[in-house]
Amino acid sequence: MKGGKSKSDTKSTKLSVNKKGAATTKAPKKSGKAAKDPNKPKRPASAFFVFMEEFREQYKKEHPKNKSVAAVGKAGGDKWKSMSEAEKGPYVAKAEKRKVEYEKNMKAYNKRQAEGPKADEEEESEKSVSEVNDDEDDEDGSGEEDDDE
Repeated sequence: MKGGKSKSDTKSTKLSVNKKGAATTKAPKKSGKAAKDPNKPKRPASAFFVFMEEFREQYKKEHPKNKSVAAVGKAGGDKWKSMSEAEKGPYVAKAEKRKVEYEKNMKAYNKRQAEGPKADEEEESEKSVSEVNDDEDDEDGSGEEDDDE
């Protein structure tokens, strides 16, 4: 009996501690994620996904009653695996073209992000300069009385 009472007490204590610990660890994970920027360019599609864009259209024409996404994906994957490098060439070229375009867009996006805060700082400084000038004109050049208010 010595151990029976202490075991039940420790089990309930452990459970309550675990529940509290689990609840506190989940909260920071959710708040730790940064919000996605909607202006950020999307990553380009790989050669396989460029192929799948065309393959989906063909598959839907050949199998109009098939509504299964999994079936289309499986058939597309099987066909892609069976294709030779020469057959994959046009899709690889399209993917490379999209990748180059994406890199240009990302450079422009990163440049805008770097310049963004600087432009905001300039606007704020211009506002503060104009407000100071307006205050000085009202007081005939003495700004000391304005600070007391």
